[in-house]
Amino acid sequence: MAAALRSGRRFPLVLLPAVAGPGRPGRLGSLGAAMQQPAALPARPGGPEGGAQAGGAQAGGGGWLGALRFDNLALRSLPVDASEDGGPRAVPGACFSRVRPSPLQNPRLVAMSLPALALLGLEAPAADREAAEAEAALYFSGNRLLAGSEPAAHCYCGHQFGSFAGQLGDGAAMYLGEVLGPRGERWEIQLKGAGLTPFSRQADGRKVLRSSIREFLCSEAMFHLGIPTTRAGTCVTSDSKVVRDIFYDGNPKSERCTVVLRIASTFIRFGSFEIFKPTDEYTGRKGPSVNRNDIRIQMLDYVISTFYPEIQEAYSDNSIQRNAAFFKEITKRTARLVAEWQCVGFCHGVLNTDNMSIVGLTIDYGPFGFMDRYDPEHICNGSDNTGRYAYNKQPEICRWNLGKLAEALVPELPLEISELILEEEYDAEFEKHYLQKMRKKLGLIQLELEEDSKLVSELLETMHLTGGDFTNIFYLLSSFSASSFSDPSELEDFLEKLTSQCASVEELKVAFKPQMDPRQLSMMLMLAQSNPQLFALIGTKANINKELERIEQFSKLQQLTAADLLSRNKRHWKEWLEKYRVRLQKEIESVSDADAWNTDRVKVMNSNNPKYILRNYIAQNAIEAAENGDFSEVRNVLKLLENPFQEAEGFREVKEDAEEEGATATAAACTQETRSRLPYCSKPPLWASELCVT
Repeated sequence: MAAALRSGRRFPLVLLPAVAGPGRPGRLGSLGAAMQQPAALPARPGGPEGGAQAGGAQAGGGGWLGALRFDNLALRSLPVDASEDGGPRAVPGACFSRVRPSPLQNPRLVAMSLPALALLGLEAPAADREAAEAEAALYFSGNRLLAGSEPAAHCYCGHQFGSFAGQLGDGAAMYLGEVLGPRGERWEIQLKGAGLTPFSRQADGRKVLRSSIREFLCSEAMFHLGIPTTRAGTCVTSDSKVVRDIFYDGNPKSERCTVVLRIASTFIRFGSFEIFKPTDEYTGRKGPSVNRNDIRIQMLDYVISTFYPEIQEAYSDNSIQRNAAFFKEITKRTARLVAEWQCVGFCHGVLNTDNMSIVGLTIDYGPFGFMDRYDPEHICNGSDNTGRYAYNKQPEICRWNLGKLAEALVPELPLEISELILEEEYDAEFEKHYLQKMRKKLGLIQLELEEDSKLVSELLETMHLTGGDFTNIFYLLSSFSASSFSDPSELEDFLEKLTSQCASVEELKVAFKPQMDPRQLSMMLMLAQSNPQLFALIGTKANINKELERIEQFSKLQQLTAADLLSRNKRHWKEWLEKYRVRLQKEIESVSDADAWNTDRVKVMNSNNPKYILRNYIAQNAIEAAENGDFSEVRNVLKLLENPFQEAEGFREVKEDAEEEGATATAAACTQETRSRLPYCSKPPLWASELCVT
């Protein structure tokens, strides 16, 4: 679930979890020797849905979607639950359960990603776009089944916020099958939000418009940023409604059921291997397939031969060596993935083991967020009370999750082998990839010096001190010249640009506003002194210290003027720019043609520092428009995010006066028309700081 707060009003943003707690359901698949086309789906009460025949959804796909070629290898390779009970239940001895999508009323397309659909060999007909969109809505809502598809739900477990949660599984997503792309590559496609599965627990298997738009847009945004990710082909909404108590405050509301078509080589995750876990000593929970090492072997054979064929070929006669090579590769892929996240300020928000891809993709977009003002302790998930998944914790959490995967592979990979691999490979791979990426972001393309790591750290510290916008500061640096210090007016102009991307006094007051009731804080402080053991059970020292720091900062801000803040920020940035100038000068001295070097430097920087990211306020504006029946903003933002490094053409950008107007207007006066005037690349308006995704 997610929520946005603006001047006392609340606006929903993200998704409601299937059960109490921050974890989210996953994905489905089903398996069996007899791969028959599932029977027609029963119609919902009230008659046919969205053009489906009165008898229910039919298998077909004779239009532009009829070109899809299915070959459902996962269902031939892994065990499928034989039970026909579609209700929530434990699923022992299987990786998949057969399921059937539940039809929706009047499905209609919100948006589709043509680059993502092209992976499947699909190209929307230009002649009759309206008919193509209607067909996409019909099949990618789950109202009709594509010929060759075999809907299924995948069984997995997971450690959620550090504790083993037992069976989770695809509570709202459905594997449709595997499509062979134009070049023979294999793509699993699934519908997220298509209805009940055996893993839905107390939920309804549905997703709503706000969460679906966020997942759809972010999946594509990450791909175009060059970050490994699952893809999103379509977003389809409907007139069917579900009730969500968004804030758990006793004020439920009806929201539109919405389905996202997700695409990836596979949606198998770390938690897929945790179904064999015996009873956990802390939670008392266990996986549904304890003592089924035969299935673990099947899963390893399938995953490695299908997604790591070079490893299977190299170690076909030694399973331990093969499994070790596989674990080493997923360790390195995961390290590189989280390094990429850190370099664009992306926070996943819920890095449970069931949300970690077995092939190193960003997977399951829920309470994610791109960081605006740089804060190493930034928490994008409002329900992450301890900051377990904060921005600066992501690298160590991903390593912890790999440790849980290592445990899940025993006895097929002895723990002493996997632990040594993790120790030797993870940190080294992360640090190497992170620094390589940061060098590109800073235009250090000629030399690799030991001092570069310190320069990056000092840049981030300067961003932190000044409240700099992570994305926009990096984007601006390509216009900095090593000769700027020789021209005071040029340097001053650049400092003005940098400081315009730093937090204002008003923004800092919002950021450091105390969050605890003073009486509660006083009570906690007294308890910490009088009964440390009880205090440890109900509160954390880190949270209390952070609140005390917040109070101190907020008090100081009451005395700080805008002029003083500007002067201080310029001083900090001038100090760092001098260090950056010295480092650039070393680059210049190592080349024979400084002009050619500078051209290459700017080119590299502009292809590694995005101008556009999916900021929360941009997503929120698109969501609000869509909830009012206008899907154009979702489609506009999608097109923008397909070219994140380039100046947008055809998108109305405005100057800083409009940006300032949007940043200072109150929520009551900030109409949709005013908000839409903000440039998509602008530092977020003040109301955006009240957005909270949970």
